[in-house]
Amino acid sequence: MKFEELLELVGDEPVFESSVLFAGETSVGAIRQQLSRWTKRGYVDQLRRGLYAIARPYRKVDPHPFVVANALVPSSYVSLQSALRHHGLIPEHVPTVTSVTTGRPGERSTPLGPHLYHHIAEAYFWGYDTVEVARGQDAFVATREKALLDLVYLRPGGADRDFLESLRLQDLDGLDLEELERHAERWDKPKLRHAAAEIRSIASDEEGHITI
Repeated sequence: MKFEELLELVGDEPVFESSVLFAGETSVGAIRQQLSRWTKRGYVDQLRRGLYAIARPYRKVDPHPFVVANALVPSSYVSLQSALRHHGLIPEHVPTVTSVTTGRPGERSTPLGPHLYHHIAEAYFWGYDTVEVARGQDAFVATREKALLDLVYLRPGGADRDFLESLRLQDLDGLDLEELERHAERWDKPKLRHAAAEIRSIASDEEGHITI
């Protein structure tokens, strides 16, 4: 396969699996060798084994970090600080994309940036939507309420008033407090119920920002 053929086949995709190239008469081994050569020459970026993106300046589409995060670990969705920033609930830039997964936790470094995954039990793997994060690119992203509770759950002391205030939560008019409390009840953990109550208290201090 020539590089021009690769661009024609996957050039419009933000990322691609090597398995899509295995159809036809070319052997799997030959394709893998070619991908290895293209990676060394800077034509493609290897994100993990079997997952690639066309490298600059050859790519037509810049992969959104959330799309890369989902693809790196299929059983995952973007949450915690990254989702909170995406929804405009915290002001700080988040350089590392944070996700939760039912699989193994850990940090994955890629040529497109770092990604951090926190383990969460399957019973808590809900509360996310398919979101268009860039033109033609969709990703699984936690809702405002679930991203906040994921962070509280995973962080020691996450329900403490001091920690919640340190987040400098903003644009709270977009936060559904009743949904937050329903999520906390579904989780059925005192820590989450306490956090939901503290967040409601913080929201009540934001004059006129929350419609209940």
